[in-house]
Amino acid sequence: MPTSDYNLGAIGISVHAADDATQEARFAERLPPLLSVIAGMVDLTGFFTLGNIFTAHITGNLVVAAAAVVHGGPTNLAQLLAIPVFILALAAVLEFALLAAVWIFCVLTRPSNHPHGVTAGIAVMIAVSAMACQYALLRLAAPAAISTAVMTANLTNAVLALMDLLFKRDSSLTADRDRLKRSAQLLFGFLFGCVIAAAAVALFSDWAWAFPVALSAVAVALR
Repeated sequence: MPTSDYNLGAIGISVHAADDATQEARFAERLPPLLSVIAGMVDLTGFFTLGNIFTAHITGNLVVAAAAVVHGGPTNLAQLLAIPVFILALAAVLEFALLAAVWIFCVLTRPSNHPHGVTAGIAVMIAVSAMACQYALLRLAAPAAISTAVMTANLTNAVLALMDLLFKRDSSLTADRDRLKRSAQLLFGFLFGCVIAAAAVALFSDWAWAFPVALSAVAVALR
């Protein structure tokens, strides 16, 4: 191969690699805010229609389960099962399929009419599995991204970054601004998802599951 052809080929490979890196960076930047909106929608829709169970925020289920054990109150089996199911489902990235499944299941069986019944418990397990897959997707696609559902951490990061910006006068201000921006995006994305889900549940009942399904399809298309 002539030297000139070899050099042109090397340049082409370098340009292609740079384009791939740019696309990956854009994907890693756009995916977490979108997933935070989905998490907010799924959490609130599940809480209102499936017996007050958190499908995205597993911390809430741990707290409620522990409180029931300590105070001897009624134990929700679905709430307890949500924890191991969440852990097991981390092995697969099937969020879109699972959210579509919970949507179809809820439309057909109407578990919101009996939010503490067996059908609601089944819907909870599917929704929890979908959110576990979201975490797996985020870790695989954007390992450096912060959580899209644990809003306690994002709120803490946002407050700390804001305090650093207000009181520090050194070269790390750019990093603080970036940390504040990323945390705020996910925090407001989650809250926005909750607001949209609340309106959807009030207007469409079990059909509200169609909204996170549509957004998860967008997440797949981004990839």
